[in-house]
Amino acid sequence: MPSTATATQPTIEKDFYRIGEVSRLTNLKPFVLRYWETEFPMLEPVKSSSGHRLYRQEDVAMVLRIKRLLYDEGFTIAGARRHLREQNGSGENDGVTSNAAGGGAAEGAAHLLSRKMLLDLRDTLRAFLTLLERK
Repeated sequence: MPSTATATQPTIEKDFYRIGEVSRLTNLKPFVLRYWETEFPMLEPVKSSSGHRLYRQEDVAMVLRIKRLLYDEGFTIAGARRHLREQNGSGENDGVTSNAAGGGAAEGAAHLLSRKMLLDLRDTLRAFLTLLERK
């Protein structure tokens, strides 16, 4: 019976996952994962002595968060990076949470969403401006 327990849960008990395993778990191509490593500093798999990427459980969770932000919620890469930075502590003291406490949680959430949309729009406009300046 011990062999059936390990056969049904091989990925749950693992400490590290190789990039191919993460690719299959998240339904993303390995090149996308490698690119995201360059764009999201909080995504830092460790390297084995042979140079293979080894993703920890928290790295896999971060990949899934990034995927949700980019694919489901429509964030840009810059917007998703900013959102994750704010979620990790620095954004909790920017005044938005104090406004939410005074004016209701729903109003604060709407304000935060509007702010994120405006920041994403600004990033997109800057990118277009850069493209126009090159021509």
